[in-house]
Amino acid sequence: MDGNKLVKKAAAGDKQAFAALYISCKDSLYRYAYYKLRSAEDAKDAVSACITQAYMGIGSIRDERAFSAWLFRILYRECCAIIRRKAQISFAEIDENRYILPDETYIRSELSEALDSLGTEDRDIVLLSVVAGYNSQEIAQMFCMNPSTVRSRLSRALGKMRQFLE
Repeated sequence: MDGNKLVKKAAAGDKQAFAALYISCKDSLYRYAYYKLRSAEDAKDAVSACITQAYMGIGSIRDERAFSAWLFRILYRECCAIIRRKAQISFAEIDENRYILPDETYIRSELSEALDSLGTEDRDIVLLSVVAGYNSQEIAQMFCMNPSTVRSRLSRALGKMRQFLE
């Protein structure tokens, strides 16, 4: 069944349709949250909270074509909330240069350093495009930008990463 029909059915209260939507997007949601939060447990928490909020609010979605952007905005806000909570708990415990892989090992690579060299919004655009697989139109909806602006910023950010890695 096509995604727009699933969104309509889910918005009408069909639990099976919402489950199918969740299954279709859970991996890209997790990948984004994982790279944004740098923790497998935090990523799982963020995706879980995102899906709960989406389930509660799917009836309010106006345009089924914008489902992906709507869902991302929920996840993005949840990731930011987790980052703020962690910062309040203990700013000293957060190591900005550490990435946790799914097997819970720590790694400091040149690629993670290159990602760290980007601004927050540019890093998010790169992660959404490269890791989560969203296109410029979808990312533009998420950030309320023009798609050509997203493509330009992505190109500039990838260029900056390339220079950093040379």
